[in-house]
Amino acid sequence: MDNLELLLQGFATAATPVNLLLALIGVIVGTAVGVLPGIGPAMTVALLLPILGGLEPTSALIMLAGIFYGGMYGGSTTSILLNTPGESSSVVTAIEGNQMARAGRAAQALATAALGSFLAGTIGTALLVFFAPLVTQFAISLGAPEYFAIMLLAFIAVTAVLGASRLRGFISLMLGLTIGLVGLDSVSGQARLTFGIPQLSDGIDVVVVAVGIFALGEALWVAAHLRRRAVEVIPVGRPWLGREDFKRSWKPWLRGTAYGFPFGAVPAGGAEIPTFLSYITEKRLTKHPEEFGKGAIEGVAGPEAANNASAAGTMVPMLSLGLPTNATAAVMLAALVSYGIQPGPLLLQREGELVWALIASLFIGNTLLLILNLPLAPVWAKLLRIPRPYLYAGILFFASMGAYAVNGSSFDLILLLVMGVLGFVMRRFGLPVLPLIIAVILGPRIELQGRRALQLSSGELKGLFGSVNVSTGQFQLSPIAVTVYLIILIVLLWPLLFALIRKALPAKAQEALEEVHEERIHPPRADDATAEPPADPEARERTRR
Repeated sequence: MDNLELLLQGFATAATPVNLLLALIGVIVGTAVGVLPGIGPAMTVALLLPILGGLEPTSALIMLAGIFYGGMYGGSTTSILLNTPGESSSVVTAIEGNQMARAGRAAQALATAALGSFLAGTIGTALLVFFAPLVTQFAISLGAPEYFAIMLLAFIAVTAVLGASRLRGFISLMLGLTIGLVGLDSVSGQARLTFGIPQLSDGIDVVVVAVGIFALGEALWVAAHLRRRAVEVIPVGRPWLGREDFKRSWKPWLRGTAYGFPFGAVPAGGAEIPTFLSYITEKRLTKHPEEFGKGAIEGVAGPEAANNASAAGTMVPMLSLGLPTNATAAVMLAALVSYGIQPGPLLLQREGELVWALIASLFIGNTLLLILNLPLAPVWAKLLRIPRPYLYAGILFFASMGAYAVNGSSFDLILLLVMGVLGFVMRRFGLPVLPLIIAVILGPRIELQGRRALQLSSGELKGLFGSVNVSTGQFQLSPIAVTVYLIILIVLLWPLLFALIRKALPAKAQEALEEVHEERIHPPRADDATAEPPADPEARERTRR
């Protein structure tokens, strides 16, 4: 059946009154948590996992997808009005957006962010309709060696590419794999890391891990750095764009979309790289270079479009390969697992109605977000005045109730506390949480595929690089597996390769390459407690508070 017909069927499912209501609730909640600093869509999705257990899988995922997209929209509000990005993907937006707000152009900054997000999200979702089935058809032809190599690439990429330290990324990955090993071995039945505790025989539920690491850990971390005074919010008028602002915005919207979607679809690509590349591109192509650093609208339009296009690209590997490329996608995969649905290349075949309804809901949610965000921007800004103690007390309460509701066991509350403390410690020492949650979800799957590959080769390591031809009985290397291993090698050796490339380039090209590399490895973090205080006295005072 044609993809368009399947999409129309998806619209028929997503447009039911119940699913429309859930999509509306999702985008409202997502926008609200995106606006509030320190509360991202990943934490909110993790909190809602236990609560949504009574819903149908399709309805639950439609609501979670609305939260995902809404969080991307809402993050720009905080960046523009407070210069405090709630998500790392909104860091670049704060550079020009807050300067526009200080110059009395907060309404225009919010308008170009909302319109750019809508355009990029719509185009990105349309590309998802085209690419997801193609990737799925390709993935079905893969065997155990190829799957093992691809998931290994996801592990290496998320630890070596994201974050400032590879060592910290690998430590987080090892912690996640260790948690994933807890329980009975699926083949031998031998207990692993249970320490004689019967409740650990079935392993640690991924929902408890997600709620503890994201919600409880983040709440404890932010509470430890709680501001004592209410924040000062820049007044917001009715968002609108004049003809000149629209003329300067539409090209950055399209260029940002072109950057964001491919990076979102690449394992561990994320939104940080395309948003920064979009900003650099607009800075070099603009006809108003004197405005950059003082509030250039192109510096808001391009990165925000890249941010939302990246969110749409994230859905490609998540739905077609079962590989998450950011924290929110990882928790959404955990939702699939909690419903007993196996993510991977067969998801589109076995759960086609769910997948296409989810994709259709992205179009609906994107439209709802545009309708809500333009007129209600002043309302979202008022959410920033909610006292933080009330906010995080509520998060702790719902996290505890949700964890208990998973299995109805008080032991899960102990595990929740342990995971929350672990999440707090990881943030304290700069360990990224994304590698851990991805390792917990994909760890059992990569173990299964690795075992299958080795069994087919009678335990020889060459089984990870190919398989035995059934007709001839000869071993054949897999071009896909070998290619993926070469990519892994390049990623691991990138610091050495970067040094060699830098030496071979002219002086100006070296400066540009170093600028991109430094911003990628050490992106500006306005909400980082360890960041250097801003030079502006008013901004320094806000950071101190």
